[in-house]
Parts: sequence; C-alpha cells; structure tokens
Amino acid sequence: MNVQFLGATRTTTGSMYLLEVNDRRVLLECGLYQGKRGESIERNLNFPFDPKTLDAAILSHAHIDHCGNFPNLHRQGFRGNIFCTFATRDLANIMLQDSAHIQQADVLFVNKLRARKGQPPVQPLYSITEAEMVTRQFIAVGYDRPMLVSDGLTVTFRDAGHILGSAQVILDVREGGRKFRYLFSGDVGRGGDPILRDPDPVDAVDFLQVESTYGNRLHTNRHEGTQAAVKAVLETLEHGGKVIIPSFAVGRTQQVVYALHRAICDHHFPAVPTFVDSPLAVNATEVHRLHPECFNQDIYEFLRSVANPFEMGNLTYIRDVEQSKKLNDLAGPLIIISASGMAESGRVLHHLRNNIGDPKNLVLFVGYCAEHTLGAQIMAGREMVNIFGEPHRVRARVASVDALSGHADKDELARYVQGLNGNLKRIFVIHGEEEQSLPFAETLRGLKPDADVLVPERGQKVEI
Repeated sequence: MNVQFLGATRTTTGSMYLLEVNDRRVLLECGLYQGKRGESIERNLNFPFDPKTLDAAILSHAHIDHCGNFPNLHRQGFRGNIFCTFATRDLANIMLQDSAHIQQADVLFVNKLRARKGQPPVQPLYSITEAEMVTRQFIAVGYDRPMLVSDGLTVTFRDAGHILGSAQVILDVREGGRKFRYLFSGDVGRGGDPILRDPDPVDAVDFLQVESTYGNRLHTNRHEGTQAAVKAVLETLEHGGKVIIPSFAVGRTQQVVYALHRAICDHHFPAVPTFVDSPLAVNATEVHRLHPECFNQDIYEFLRSVANPFEMGNLTYIRDVEQSKKLNDLAGPLIIISASGMAESGRVLHHLRNNIGDPKNLVLFVGYCAEHTLGAQIMAGREMVNIFGEPHRVRARVASVDALSGHADKDELARYVQGLNGNLKRIFVIHGEEEQSLPFAETLRGLKPDADVLVPERGQKVEI
C-alpha cells in the first residue's frame, strides 16, 4: 500500500490523499484549496493524477476544505463511488451546490471589476449541475458498519465529534498475506461539544494519519472564551454598533445561535435583531434536525422535549438576496452571522465591505482562518485588506474566540492519540501549518517513542 500526501500537508486546506492498494486507486478526501487567488485556481483546477484512473473515494466529513473539489473531480472523469456517513452525504449535497453558486456569483461580480480594467473574464471552478451530479456518486454508510471499498480494503466510520456526520476513517487492509489497520483521524472534535457526541476510541491501530490544526496551541476555556466573546459583543451593541460574525455555515453557525439563545434565556444578553444571512446555514440547520444519531444526549433531549435550540423570536434566517442587501440599510445595534468562516467567499464579504470601515462595529471571528485567507489577514491586524479586489481600511474592532472550535487542541489531540489501542508503527502528521504540525510531531515522538513519526511534504509518497 502506498499513500501520497497531495493536500493539507504542512497546511490546513485542500485535503487530498491518494491510496494505492492491490492495484486499486482510492482517493481519501478531495477538498478545495483556499488561499491566494492565483495559487488556489491553479491547484484546484489541476489534479496531480488522472481522475479517470480512480476506483473509489472516501470522505470523512462535509467541510469544503475536505469535499469541495469533488465536482471538479467528476467534471474531469471520475465516476466511482464516494463513501461517507449519512449526515455527511446530506450536508455535502447542500454545501457543494452552495459552493458552486457562490463561485458563480463571485465570478459575476469580479468580472464586472475586471471588465472596467480591460481584463479578461474568469470562469467558476464548476457549475451547480456538476455539484449536483457528483452527489449521485455518494454511498452513505452508518457509523460502525464495515463496507468493502475495493479488493482488500474495508472502510468503517467512527464518530469524530467534529461536525455533524464527521468520521474517523478506519481502513482495514488485506494485502498479500498480511492484514493491518490504517486510521485517518479526519478532523478530531474536542469532546464536550454542546451538540455532538465525543470522538469514539479506535482499537488495534497499526498506522495513524492524524490532523494537527491546533497541534501547538491550547484553546481558551470554553466558559471563559464564550464570556469574552459575549463581553465584546455587548460593548459593541451598547454603542449602537453592528456585530459581523464570519461563521462556517455547518456546525459553527448552529453553535453560535445556540449560545446566543441560551444567553438570552438566562437573561445575560439582550434580544437584539439577529440575522443568519446564509441560505446554506438555513439548509444545514434543517439537516441537523434530520440526524439526531449524531447528537449527544443533552441536545437530543432538548430537541425532543423542550424547544428548537436554533430558533428564537429575534432571529431571522435569510435566503433571499434582496433581503440580504437590505441589511446594509439597517442601523445598529444588530448581529449578522454570515458565511464563510474564513471570509474567503459568500455574503459575509459584502457585509465586511460595508461595515469594516466603521470603528463602532465589531468583526468577531469564531473559528480558524487558514494562512493567506482574508480572515487571517484581518485577524493579523492588517490596516488595509482587499475585498473583491479593492482596498478597504480596517477601522472596525476585531476580536476572535476559539472557545467554539470544532478542532481538538494540542492536549486534546495528545489524549486522542493516547486513547488509541494497538501497536502504532508509524504516525503521519497532516492538516496543520508547520508551526503546528512540526511541534505536534515532537509531542507524539515523546508519547509514542516506538512509532516512526513523519510530517510529510506535499506530493510525498510513502509505502506502508
């Protein structure tokens, strides 16, 4: 068996790994690379292999940096099965179509600017039709149900506690006269999530491929982090400002809404007008309600016997574009939650363009922003940022909180690895910037001295 590390290696975006087992080729993840526009276009358009030669694919969860380039894979000739959990199938269906829609809308806007400058138009990566077509290749499998993927390769999904439907990918391999277990962690949840179950332990692991998004960082205490965010929001609202929250539509938006709901119920927060301006977030919330098998017992009981935690009287979900535009005319205090979480695309760009120059306002980041994304630039304190290709001065207050992070931090990742049973021979550290992945590799060398720990380079091929 060979594994080639083609994305999310020494970075956190564009997850993609090519497995070669028993003369079969299986792709593990096919995520969009998000970063500088030119580099992103080049890497997303051009696969380092022929998609027609793939026999199957496996998807750990529905975040765009893990599934977002599957329509392009289909466009270039891939017709095999894509194995994932039921909730991941449903979320990926809406997320891929939303991704295609956002690309088309952004291209229309950018091309208007390019036309004024005499520049040629650009094209979207894939169409809405292609996004719909590839979801027909998805094969949904329940947690803990082994499924034969190809000759000598069986996949089993185990709950990862990261987002709805997220999974650790267990690969049981029979190759020649030997058998072994290869575990891909996917993105590992922190445990203690207000909505999801904790990550499940895995037994008899021989080889591990583990994420390291926060491999050299510790999250703030959940309670303290949430309180700090609430304080920043309250100060902004008291001064009549607007709070713009770039948020991932799946998972993070539901957590933010639930946290606001609880704060209002506990009389810790005013019921100011709040808007979720994202058709995807509206759809994702509906998908959440369809998959209670992913929920922890507390939220399941709340949904069943108390109320819908994702709705409240002061909250408006917005699908329509015209309604979205009208938000620009509203005076504060108000809260706008909008995708995308890294501020790379979507309606949040329009809200940032219209509000980032006002010192009364607050831009609150509630999740990770990959290097070179607009969100990372704003969080780094850049005085000027480009939005839709035009410079804008950052006068609004900027804050961030990682208390709601869906990624395990350094200590939580270490506990996750320690909780795995088996004779670990090799560990591959992926899905982390070098300042996270390299130190985490050293942590693992201390925890698992008998295992060979490698932080692969992009394109590197390793024989298992």
